[in-house]
Amino acid sequence: MTKFEKIERADVDSPEPRRAPSRWRKGALIALPAALLVWGGYELTHDARPAQAAPPPPTVTVATPLVRPIEEWDEYVGRFAASKTVDVRPRVSGEITGVHFTDGAIVHKGDLLFSIDRRPFQARLAEAQARVASAKSDLALAKADLARALKLVDVDAVSQSQIDQLRAKQQASEAALAAAQADVRARSLDLSFTQVRAPITGRVSDRKVDAGNLVGGGEGAQATLLTTINALDPIYFSFDASEALFLKTKRAAESGDKPATVDIKLQDENQYRWHGRLDFTDNGLNPDSGTIRIRAVVSNPKLFLTPGMFGDARLSSGGRVQALLVPDAAVTTDQARKLVMTVGKDGKAQPVPVELGPVINGLRVIRSGLTPETKVVISDPELAPPGAPVKMKPGKIVAVKEGQSPPAVADPTTGGASFAAN
Repeated sequence: MTKFEKIERADVDSPEPRRAPSRWRKGALIALPAALLVWGGYELTHDARPAQAAPPPPTVTVATPLVRPIEEWDEYVGRFAASKTVDVRPRVSGEITGVHFTDGAIVHKGDLLFSIDRRPFQARLAEAQARVASAKSDLALAKADLARALKLVDVDAVSQSQIDQLRAKQQASEAALAAAQADVRARSLDLSFTQVRAPITGRVSDRKVDAGNLVGGGEGAQATLLTTINALDPIYFSFDASEALFLKTKRAAESGDKPATVDIKLQDENQYRWHGRLDFTDNGLNPDSGTIRIRAVVSNPKLFLTPGMFGDARLSSGGRVQALLVPDAAVTTDQARKLVMTVGKDGKAQPVPVELGPVINGLRVIRSGLTPETKVVISDPELAPPGAPVKMKPGKIVAVKEGQSPPAVADPTTGGASFAAN
């Protein structure tokens, strides 16, 4: 018998009986599952998180578009130019002896600008006048010789050939006198050219030459440039216009209508305070841009407008129309589209594509896309996500009459807009 067999046998043959499970052990086995069940239920009932409440819808100010009769305008950007520009150059050569204007001043036609040394020209004029006196003396002698010879013709003391010679001498003397007199006039002109005067009225530039310098005279660009004068009243305003405006201008001219008026404002101005009329259209359209150069004449009595200044011009595109207007701040951009945020009947924000017109004192003309009953978000349209419900706050788009100033701080109930009422 092996060792393991002894042990197994000892277990089998052991006379000690097995003990029955005690009562408390039975109770513990029954109570443990119940406790686990109760603990799990407690965790389920006490650890549940309450669902988060949805955020309130954003509040936006809405109003229906403002309906007003307006006059449609075509808008352009142009530049002012002098109606006349003159480069002041001397007609004669010499030394500058005086400058008689202030740089940038307004000069009038005939005002003395520069003086050139007169002495050489005075001497030449005196020389020419002396030649006139000599020519007059020669002519008087020739006339006397011819008169005496004619008296001797009857007695055959003078031949016809001599008479012809004397008559030719008289005619030559008359021609010499005429030449001498013309030379006097030329020398007188040269003397007058020593005083360089303003050829037009306008604003003079700065002097290019100071006193004491020698200047070259003559015709054209060979002469020394002394200064430049720009005529400012009237002044020109040139811009590139569309083919449609060109056609309208041509048809108006054919029907005998007056030239179209142009309203202009400067970069720092809100109102179109400058007015002119079209007076020139170029002789062809630019094939690359499809535009044509057009010019307007603008009255400038106080000489405020200056050549080179930019301006925004508008021309009537024809007739008055009932227009829908919203604050320009209500218009947003989605890539290539222009959108206006609206609120539908279901109370949800809805972007609507629109076609824009010009801006009139902060209000944008909407040519298509809206109706007079459309509820437009007129302030902070970015607060209204598309398709999301919103809370509407009633607002109003108010037109400001011409001459009144809009509020310094935009009122959100009006969209911060102003309008020049007609």
